Amino acid sequence: MNTITSRNLKALREANGYTQEKMAEYLGVGRSAYANYEVGERETPLEVLQKAADLFGCELALLFEEDETAVRNMLVCAFRADDLSADDMREVASFKSVVMNYLKMERLLGK
Repeated sequence: MNTITSRNLKALREANGYTQEKMAEYLGVGRSAYANYEVGERETPLEVLQKAADLFGCELALLFEEDETAVRNMLVCAFRADDLSADDMREVASFKSVVMNYLKMERLLGK
């Protein structure tokens, strides 16, 4: 199992103030399945990792990042809010996805 991905998922979840239960609900998996992703007991499906990356507002590659400094740098920008529903989390992920795509386009256009 990928302990790096597990470590990064947990760090980003905690920095954003989400519980395992809220993450599981947002991702459409059971809480025990999500808990197993974080401890490395189960391999996290790619589509689940992509949804998590969207919610955290990061590139999917960051979840595979071995350099803890790169992950810590991402934690500085963590968005924290209390009592978000799964629908609220989907809205946050959608907004962050728009921002990420905008930033990618600017990079590609050299602005």
